[in-house]
Amino acid sequence: MTPAETVAALFKERLADSADVAAIVDDVESLTYAELERRSADIASALLARGLEKGDAVGLLMPNSANWAATAYALMRVGAIVAPLSTLLRPRELQQQLATAGIKRLILSESHRGRNYRDDIAQLDRSALPALADIVWWSEFDFSGPSDRTAVAMAEAAVTPSDDMAIMFTSGSQGAPKGIIHTHGGAIRATRDAAAPRCFRKGERVYLPMPFFWMGGFGAGLLAALISGATLITEHSPEPARTLRLLERERVTIFRGWPDQALQIARHPDFAAADLSSLRPGSLEALLPPELRSAPGRRANLYGMTESFGPIAGWPLDQDMPESGWGSFGKPLGSIRMRIVDPDTLEELSPNQVGLLQISGPNIMRGMCGRDHAEVFTPDNWYNTGDLAQINDEGFLFFVGRRDDMFKVKGATVYPSEVEEALTTIPGVLRAFATNIEIDGQNAVGAAVLLGEGVNIDIGALAEAARQRLSAFKLPARWTILGSLRDLPMLGSGKLDKAAFRALVAAGQAPPARRA
Repeated sequence: MTPAETVAALFKERLADSADVAAIVDDVESLTYAELERRSADIASALLARGLEKGDAVGLLMPNSANWAATAYALMRVGAIVAPLSTLLRPRELQQQLATAGIKRLILSESHRGRNYRDDIAQLDRSALPALADIVWWSEFDFSGPSDRTAVAMAEAAVTPSDDMAIMFTSGSQGAPKGIIHTHGGAIRATRDAAAPRCFRKGERVYLPMPFFWMGGFGAGLLAALISGATLITEHSPEPARTLRLLERERVTIFRGWPDQALQIARHPDFAAADLSSLRPGSLEALLPPELRSAPGRRANLYGMTESFGPIAGWPLDQDMPESGWGSFGKPLGSIRMRIVDPDTLEELSPNQVGLLQISGPNIMRGMCGRDHAEVFTPDNWYNTGDLAQINDEGFLFFVGRRDDMFKVKGATVYPSEVEEALTTIPGVLRAFATNIEIDGQNAVGAAVLLGEGVNIDIGALAEAARQRLSAFKLPARWTILGSLRDLPMLGSGKLDKAAFRALVAAGQAPPARRA
């Protein structure tokens, strides 16, 4: 049997084998695959009656919910192109993304976390958005009328694997957002290749709070669940005590939240009494009992990006890698191809050499909004990831850092990732962030650290511990202790605002002079 390569075909598979299985559980409701299919068909019917056509780019601006999922599926089933939009966007950023993707219709909530989106929409310059013809407020959208399943079926039949399915926005920490275009076939194949290593299997109940407007929530969450028949459990505003109750009540088997979130839950006073016996290896290990954990570095961190529609290198998250792969991101998944080239000459390097990672294959993006193919891909059709990496003799991928993050201090190369990794080995340091700053016209290292709850370490002690772990040229010349991760300046894309972060760190404290 040929695997499904459109969203409509995926629903047919799930109705055949998992109709009564819970598909998605949110803060207020739970829908089986049959119920989710029916709701998405009703929404698709209502949108078709409203004038939706194949190829329309439709922005979706809502918090995580079953309705978000049903609406996205409705759009993709009938050939529209869904463009998930961040709930963090400010009006100027929203304007830019609507223009970049040529959004024709916008479906959105009234508000979220204190944001009034009607106020935001009122600030848009509609004259600069000629494609935007329809704004649909979810609170006013009625899809309860008679559903025209014939119209939906006809629209579904016209969708092919080569048709565009989604525009996913991403950005560097300093550049303009990029609208990444993925087809049905490419996105579904990429997600299927990564589903099993990520422990998305039929019967699993996967907790994943990542926003659906990010690849980690959309492709690696919603679409992965639909492909595998797993149950996706999400919430739009995670909070340790509430999340702990949710994990217990829903008998979650795989926890794929954030590492910091897992640590916060593990330290909560209610954690010891909670019944999390349903959790299996493949979950973040802070929530697992010691006997189910692995030694540091033996399990893979998955490597992927929006341009590849999620993970493209990995290893089953519930299995140790061979020793030759410890500390790596695993091996390429599915049909993906990887090569390491010299950053300057672009000549391919031998195994174990550090260079620029390029990727190729049928499952990566079709292209970027507003950019020619030659602007995005090399002449032989490879994509420059911008990441520095090495692939060893056994084919394991080791990440070194971002090419544009690399800098030199007194002529010596510094990778922020190396500094960050060393600082997180200091007892009491939960997270570390490093970048280059300028002091007296010269490059230097600056760092910000997040300490564990109740930990009290001063800058002097941190600096002394760093000296035991780092070469002199890698030592932070300025330190900032974060009160929480909310202290980090972020962009609407959810990535670190590096310019603002540099300013934050540069204003930090210099380590005290060492005593003779």
